[in-house]
Amino acid sequence: MLWYVIRRLVLVIPTLVGVAIAVFFLIRVMPGDVVVVKLRADGAAVSEETIQAERKRLGLDKPLYEQFIDYMVGLPRLDLGKSLWTGEPVIKEIALRMPVSFQIAIMAGVIAVLIAIPLGTISALYRDTWVDHTVRVVAVSGLAIPSFWLGMLTILALLSLFNWLPKIGYVPLWEDPITNLSVTIWPAASVGYRYAAVATRMMRSSLLEVMREDYIRTARAKGVWTRLIMSRHALRNALLPVVTVIGLEFAFLIGGLVVTEQVFNINGIGKLFVDATARGDFNLIQGLVLLIATIFIFVNLLVDLLYGWLDPRIRLT
Repeated sequence: MLWYVIRRLVLVIPTLVGVAIAVFFLIRVMPGDVVVVKLRADGAAVSEETIQAERKRLGLDKPLYEQFIDYMVGLPRLDLGKSLWTGEPVIKEIALRMPVSFQIAIMAGVIAVLIAIPLGTISALYRDTWVDHTVRVVAVSGLAIPSFWLGMLTILALLSLFNWLPKIGYVPLWEDPITNLSVTIWPAASVGYRYAAVATRMMRSSLLEVMREDYIRTARAKGVWTRLIMSRHALRNALLPVVTVIGLEFAFLIGGLVVTEQVFNINGIGKLFVDATARGDFNLIQGLVLLIATIFIFVNLLVDLLYGWLDPRIRLT
């Protein structure tokens, strides 16, 4: 297992370097000039000399290779440059928005796991019964209903039934847990429902496939209890594709909560991404893209390690 972990960790390094290089050059292909957008946003008459002076102040007058060297040298020190719009360090802008998005993603993941694994297991065990049909309707509904629309329905229901609305503004969990949860639980539940729907369907399909395997039929023929078959043999093998879905969905949620954050008026990573793109702030955009790509890489690493734990045969590959 140790050698398996080392090999996976070693593969992370060239992947991160490749992503950093690709992000830098692809962002530079974006059309538009952030300096022009910034200085002439309101139709102001700004001279070309002022624009060139601002470009020089931001370091945009340097040759591309010099900008690339500065970018790569700063990465190990977590120096992602400064926002071309606000002038603040990119890492500071991200750090201000990251906690709320990360917390909502974790809460949505926990909600999804707590719903998906039991429901998927029950649906597979009671296949083609009313229990299975009910679970499948719930799962398909979760796939069909957009999370932001479910969020809007949640707000309307809270207002109509209890005459109460979630508070506006994020408060850290360690400062005021009750206020924090009153703000984050509703977007987490809205997103977690769709998240759970995907994982539930995957859990059901995977478990049904595993239950048809020869070793399961042999265990049943020997009179082993169904509960013991599920816990010792079927579930661990059935969880392999489910772990992949859960991991990738979690990584997606970090930057994919744009509309849901807007519905609940949460100033997270998704909203920051939209603002940075609208302003053409490619320093901030490349920092956010690099962040999300890094999260995807490390989530995939964690999924690989979980694979090795769930199925020892994978450690030999």
